[in-house]
Amino acid sequence: MANIYDSAYDLEKAIRESDEFKGLKAAYDKVMADESAKKMFEDFRNTQMQLQEKQMQGQEISEEEVEKAKGVVELVQQHTEISKLMEEEQRLNVMINDVSRIITKPLEELYGTPEQEQ
Repeated sequence: MANIYDSAYDLEKAIRESDEFKGLKAAYDKVMADESAKKMFEDFRNTQMQLQEKQMQGQEISEEEVEKAKGVVELVQQHTEISKLMEEEQRLNVMINDVSRIITKPLEELYGTPEQEQ
């Protein structure tokens, strides 16, 4: 039987070599090469992280912060290269979620799913 860690490293390598990851990396590199797109993207990421941090700490998110976040999202969605980056990230996330479901299948079979218990 294969060492589980070796299999995990093989999976990491397969992800790096996948079309999904290559597409994401190309889109990321393109955004990072454009100074204005890079700044816009970094502002977007910082806004996201600040809101997530507040949520995790159980802090209330103000209406002003929500509006600011909406404005930042609208701005980045209008930028072609950042939109492409976000699409590529979504493609990779779908693949990773699929892989996660596959590797957690033994636990699901052992414990069942909430739907099966009803």
